[in-house]
Amino acid sequence: MEFQFDLNTIWFILIGILLTGYAILDGFDLGVGALHLLVKDDTDRRIMINSIGPVWDGNEVWLVTGGGALFAAFPHVYATVFSGFYIALMLLLFGLIFRAIAIEFRSKQPMKWWRQMWDVAFSVSSILIALLMGVALGNIITGIPIDAEKEFAGIFFTLINPYTVLVGITTVALFMMHGSIYVVMKTEGELHNKIRSWVNNTIIFFVICYVTTTMYTLIYYPHMVQHFKEAPWLFIIAVLNMFAIANIPREIFHGRDFRAFLSSCASIVALLALFAVGLFPNIVLSNPNPEYSLTIYNAASSQKTLNIMLIVAIIGVPFVLAYTISIYWIFRGKVKLDKMSY
Repeated sequence: MEFQFDLNTIWFILIGILLTGYAILDGFDLGVGALHLLVKDDTDRRIMINSIGPVWDGNEVWLVTGGGALFAAFPHVYATVFSGFYIALMLLLFGLIFRAIAIEFRSKQPMKWWRQMWDVAFSVSSILIALLMGVALGNIITGIPIDAEKEFAGIFFTLINPYTVLVGITTVALFMMHGSIYVVMKTEGELHNKIRSWVNNTIIFFVICYVTTTMYTLIYYPHMVQHFKEAPWLFIIAVLNMFAIANIPREIFHGRDFRAFLSSCASIVALLALFAVGLFPNIVLSNPNPEYSLTIYNAASSQKTLNIMLIVAIIGVPFVLAYTISIYWIFRGKVKLDKMSY
């Protein structure tokens, strides 16, 4: 399909930007949670939690904003996905709730069993959230059963298959890599050195998952590379992704932790860009009836609505961006525990 830079395409890109922002920002939160139980000392666990303490709730604003934008611009997609993925979304919601409770409650009592209980809740919920997000992305690639009325025609277990689980595990691996780099950047001393030694292992885990997922996609879901065949210059996104991933261990080796973190952010941007290019102009593929797929045109709001909401987005998104930047600037530097810490 020929690319047309219209309101529908602008909203497709804007929602992609918002969800990419969420993946970058909350991704390292989830990665820290996934690694949390590997740290045994209570003080070190507190430092891990406090590395994300000032920012984790603000990071979730990007998910809420992305969901709101999806509802405004593509209401049919919002309705179909939220009804079809209902059980998965409820599990995701419970994961988000329990992660928040675990962070807030964990250090309120000194008992070992109390803290261990909330540590497990924090770690398990973080892994579950990342896994479910990956499974959802996997289902967008494989396609889900949609009928002529744009309604989901399957059951929960329709969404679970080897490929979607593989994408889920790859997402967990990506966030573990992202989170380990963030913790290295925010800590010092013995914990810093310990986590630094883990970074290369998380990179290896992610690369193995990524290569396996890519091969699986190329063999069984060739529609995801159709646009790359039609416009070979788009392959530069994949090249940039490889360079970003390869640059991470180099920057870690030279002690340039912030640059390593930027490279990790760049790899997430490139991965989601590859996903978006492969999917466009579809948003939700229908399988086995591709003619019922939800696209940026048949699932969109009216042109007037898209135009008005674009004006709202142009005004509102800079506020979200300014808030995010200011919070990270205020809480920059290494983590220091005090009486106000988690």
